[in-house]
Amino acid sequence: MNKGIINKGIEIFREQERPIRTMEAIRLGVHPRTLYAMARSKAITRLARGIFALDGKNFENPDIVIAAVRVPKGVICLISALSFHNITTQIPHEVQIALPRPTKYPKQNSHPPFRFYSFSRECHASGIEEHTISGTKVRVYSPEKTIADCFKFRNKIGLDVAIEALRYCIKRKKLTPRQILRYARICRVEKIMMPYLEACQ
Repeated sequence: MNKGIINKGIEIFREQERPIRTMEAIRLGVHPRTLYAMARSKAITRLARGIFALDGKNFENPDIVIAAVRVPKGVICLISALSFHNITTQIPHEVQIALPRPTKYPKQNSHPPFRFYSFSRECHASGIEEHTISGTKVRVYSPEKTIADCFKFRNKIGLDVAIEALRYCIKRKKLTPRQILRYARICRVEKIMMPYLEACQ
């Protein structure tokens, strides 16, 4: 393939400064044949199915960035969000993503592994922070919302994880029980959380 065409494709990727999905690359003017020629020549790297980035470019939090690109309606939640905010000792082995009910979960057949959680509309829409990571908009629940979510899903992630995160959140993020209670009410775990909140005061 003509080097000039490949160089034009590389320039399009360079201008974006972030991972690009196949369909977006096509919209930006990269022909599918050019895209795959770029991948074969190692001008770009396949990060996940249908997601490419300039070869050699390092991305902060690559798994979260890929999740944000592949599941734009999702919100990073639970242990993945705790890790993002540095309020857990847990090491996430998957990217945990909240989706509003009813939503059909996207198919999974590539790295990184995702785990989806179904949230009510109100719960899904509350406490979202937007961060720009490697040029990509990533939606993550705030620390206080994440704590409430962890208590709501305590049977799936472990009550000990939720309690540890609550203590870290108050100590490291300087949050008050009142700030956390706002989301505890939305998640309907106020009564469950109250004894642990009182113990942290």
